[in-house]
Amino acid sequence: MLAILVHLLLTSIFLLIVANFVKGVEINNFGAAFFGAIVLGICNAVIKPVISFLAFPITVITLGLFLLVINALMLQLTAAFVSGIKVKGFLPAVVGSILLTLLNLLIDWVM
Repeated sequence: MLAILVHLLLTSIFLLIVANFVKGVEINNFGAAFFGAIVLGICNAVIKPVISFLAFPITVITLGLFLLVINALMLQLTAAFVSGIKVKGFLPAVVGSILLTLLNLLIDWVM
């Protein structure tokens, strides 16, 4: 349980970092980032596997690059559900999802 809470807090901080570095991604406050981390986690756990399964042929053809599109869609879906998060366009969603993925990989590597 503590590990989940730490992961949510770190993801919240990472979302705030993404909002500071990527023009087009806006987060109002830490509360919105924390709620966004929860919604993003739910989207990644429930919706992303279904979309990844359905898009498997496209993912194979693009040598896995289509997963970047799926990650960007998850970020945009999170922004649609959380009122304090705004993603203005698809390109900021792609760049934001890449940065968020790199930050999560870094923390997974450290832990």
